[in-house]
Amino acid sequence: MGYRFSKEKMDEIFSKLSEDFDVFAPVVKKGDGTFSDEDVVRYDKVHSLDEIEFEKKSDYSFKEILLPINETVFYFTEDETIVPKKPEKERLVFLRSCDIHAVKRLDEIYLKNGFEDFYYDRIRKMTKFVLMGCSNSCETGFCASLGTNKCDNYDLYLKCTEGEVFVDVKDEELKKAFESGEKKDVNPDFVSENPTKVTLPKNITKDTMQSGLFKEYGSRCIKCGRCNFVCPTCTCFSMQDIFYKDNEKNGERRRVWASCQVDGYSQIAGGHEFRQDNSDRMRFKVMHKIYDFEKRFGYTMCVGCGRCDDVCPEYISYSTLINKLSKEGE
Repeated sequence: MGYRFSKEKMDEIFSKLSEDFDVFAPVVKKGDGTFSDEDVVRYDKVHSLDEIEFEKKSDYSFKEILLPINETVFYFTEDETIVPKKPEKERLVFLRSCDIHAVKRLDEIYLKNGFEDFYYDRIRKMTKFVLMGCSNSCETGFCASLGTNKCDNYDLYLKCTEGEVFVDVKDEELKKAFESGEKKDVNPDFVSENPTKVTLPKNITKDTMQSGLFKEYGSRCIKCGRCNFVCPTCTCFSMQDIFYKDNEKNGERRRVWASCQVDGYSQIAGGHEFRQDNSDRMRFKVMHKIYDFEKRFGYTMCVGCGRCDDVCPEYISYSTLINKLSKEGE
């Protein structure tokens, strides 16, 4: 059962929710794009519905809300370590269907992959997800091809129209805030197809691994790592120890996002690096998304958001590469 509210009433409810929750949603950042006259849509803390960008897909994913780009794991002195405190408030995060599916992928890696990551787990338990419907498909997304265009595992669905707001509440804690609304059947908006369509390779063999497509696309890659950083399912990080200048025995250990496409990612002791060639790195990334992860967890890692295609400065299309691999395997 859902509810209908006037925009004014919903503003009051949102204001009250903000007292108990930190609310994060996609926001238009004026002039923060690649060039000074370009805007970018990125996640940030919001205090009203008017700040939220409901129409455009965010250029950057929600991932940095659950996994900070630069996160202090602990502080250290000569004789002790101190774990940073968790955030004071619970969180509400606005996501589209493909990104809610991405949360499942993050959970697999950080909670069900043989261990539970303490830092991810404590944020994850404090987070509820608000579904943002998609009335129209984005240009580069291919969620329908991967079955991530629809979902039902949200805590709250919210749709804004001119003068009215419709909600569907599943979380018992959140229901209390919306019980004053007019009861109404509310169904989320989902797209059924995308302009971009992808067919995953059915028969991946050793020949697939040696495909010339990886050399073709790898030769264009400049190893910037932007595809990994905007991806909602990439999970790799490196560890850094920071020593304070006033006392070099004190400092902090941080984990920082890493990219399998940049130099040094696969380097081990002695300076040996497993994947030095760009084509090897391209193959590693692609096969992990569509083969390795599925072999372990039963479904593909990619959710079809299309952000990697959007952000690549060399116009390398991941979706086109996947389709070409499929044709080679026919």
